[in-house]
Amino acid sequence: MAKIYKKTSGNGSLCLYLGRRDFVDHVERVDPVDGVLKIDPSALNGRKVWVQLACAFRYGREDLDVIGVSFRKDIWMKRIQMYPFQGTKPPNTPMQDALLKKAGEQGHPFTFDIPVHLPCSVSLQPAPEDAGKPCGVDYEIKAYIANEEDEVDDKVDKKDTCRLIIRKIQYAPNELAAGPKTDLNKQFITADKPIHVEASMEKELYYHGDPIPIKVKVNNETSKVVKKIKISIYQIADVLLYSSDKYDKCVLSEEFGDQINANSTFEKEYRVTPLLASNKEKRGLALDGKLKDEDTNLASSTILLPNMDKQMQGLVVSYKIKVTLMMGGGLLGSLTLSDINAELPLVLMSPKPAGLISTLNRFYNQ
Repeated sequence: MAKIYKKTSGNGSLCLYLGRRDFVDHVERVDPVDGVLKIDPSALNGRKVWVQLACAFRYGREDLDVIGVSFRKDIWMKRIQMYPFQGTKPPNTPMQDALLKKAGEQGHPFTFDIPVHLPCSVSLQPAPEDAGKPCGVDYEIKAYIANEEDEVDDKVDKKDTCRLIIRKIQYAPNELAAGPKTDLNKQFITADKPIHVEASMEKELYYHGDPIPIKVKVNNETSKVVKKIKISIYQIADVLLYSSDKYDKCVLSEEFGDQINANSTFEKEYRVTPLLASNKEKRGLALDGKLKDEDTNLASSTILLPNMDKQMQGLVVSYKIKVTLMMGGGLLGSLTLSDINAELPLVLMSPKPAGLISTLNRFYNQ
């Protein structure tokens, strides 16, 4: 293993070991969370040790958790009693065998199976002045010493706990859907014939950071002139867990000075690239779950199984592209009622890292 992730409790009695912090949601299944907990029983004084994995949705700043009101809701949680151990131990994975060599004789393996219906890790971009954990969906592994399994956090001494944040992530599927296409006619009261607009893409899914080619065809059979063409990309975040809020945020807006004269045709391919670097100041923008001191990107589109309960997702992310023919007449380039809008769906995801996946497959299947 190139790297081991390790977190020790304040009193030194517990130490979490993980071989990775990203666990892939393959839609039909999720990678098991396999780790090792090192326990020094000499400091337990008759108490017990548990390890838990929790998926939670935070919808308010951590520093606002006052007077017993928390802006955090647990979506799913599972606990395993590690010492004294209760239950049946599954066979060790190769990852756990490697971690046990590091942890030594006091190492105890644990495995969590994440249900497929749970959301992926997503965070909402905070404002510069915001403190504490960002809003969004996160996964946390916590080992703790207590007398009872369900002792609340304020009764468990911080020095008796250790925590690691992990991520549940999705990569782009191997099979890609055909590119979307939209056609529309705009009829003006003062014109006998319409303007016909066609917008299309070769495929629906594109990777973060890659240019997105959009083909635009226009048949202008009117006496009106199209002044320029504007292409916008919007991120739609549906917050479903605590309310039914929907947030549309423009992550790209570019204008092109292509004029389409009356009674003429036009065809051109535009290439645009939505980037987080261009949206750093937009508070509330959905981002892929971020680990400490690591870069991230715009949130990936949420891929759901048919008939999956969206309420359990907490936050569902999608994208759309809007192609606007600007007819002019607005102030300072603003849109007018005569402008023509064509929309296309967009799926934005990260590519599957072939080298990493093949290595993990060999590691687990050996």
